Amino acid sequence: MTTATAAAATAAPLAPAPKRRRARGRQRTTLAAWGFAAPFVILFLVFLAGPIVASFFMSFTDMTTRDLRSPLNVEVVGFANYIALFQDPRFLHSLVNTGVFVIIGVPLTMALALLIALGLDKGITKFRTVFRVGYYAPVVTSIVAIAIVWRFILQPDGLLNAFLAVFGISGPNWLQSTTWALPSLILMAVWRNIGTLMVIFLAGLQGVPREQHEAAMVDGANVFQRFGHVTMPALRPTILFAAVITGIGFLQFFEEPFVMTQGGPLDATLSAAMYTYDQFGFGNYAFASAASYVLFLAIVVLSLIQFRFLGRKD
Repeated sequence: MTTATAAAATAAPLAPAPKRRRARGRQRTTLAAWGFAAPFVILFLVFLAGPIVASFFMSFTDMTTRDLRSPLNVEVVGFANYIALFQDPRFLHSLVNTGVFVIIGVPLTMALALLIALGLDKGITKFRTVFRVGYYAPVVTSIVAIAIVWRFILQPDGLLNAFLAVFGISGPNWLQSTTWALPSLILMAVWRNIGTLMVIFLAGLQGVPREQHEAAMVDGANVFQRFGHVTMPALRPTILFAAVITGIGFLQFFEEPFVMTQGGPLDATLSAAMYTYDQFGFGNYAFASAASYVLFLAIVVLSLIQFRFLGRKD
């Protein structure tokens, strides 16, 4: 009896239970996952979520440049900045310009991109790869390089007016005309954004079942009936996605007027995003924050409308 007790006392300690080992393993896995995710989470909180929340609260204050040295002097003014925004004719004018840009630019871009994608999908041209690269090239090209090309096209003695002169038409000074400056920038933006939507529509068309087209052809459907009853229903999710991202992009209309016209002439091409940028430049931080949240609200409303009308199922 004494010998058995001594042997038990000198035996090696019992190994941890399997449940305990699994728990420790999960803890180590969790800590490792947080370790890998920590840099992204920190950057997200500091450079994205933090400024978004800060600008929202800033929009209810009177903060300007002078308050950077004495933040304690900042006062809460409630909705005064939002009320002042809608009493500013320049801001209302920028909203109208942005609305015109969206109403004309979004459907025109989507229609042209879908038309090109259909042509490339059906193999109308033998040089499909060349055309795909050509249509997509403006998307990856610097806006500065694009501006140089379009300034050459839209100059009073530029390529477009030279083309119109062939038909006896005297073209205007496109970028200096309060009537034609905005349509010129819309044309430029449409040309620049067609490539992205063309790729999206082309991918969507690849997913349309060929069997349905063949069955419709057997039933005697012509090309327009097949497009309306086979292609469009299958392409509806793709169209919804394209409409949402294009609408958001066009509401943030900034690069084209900033590079080409600086919002002129006489604010004819001033957009809401450019108005916000100007207010930040003037040091009206609270006012600019309020303008940015009005633009954000417009984006949300437009997206909900698109989901309402394009996302419904028949």
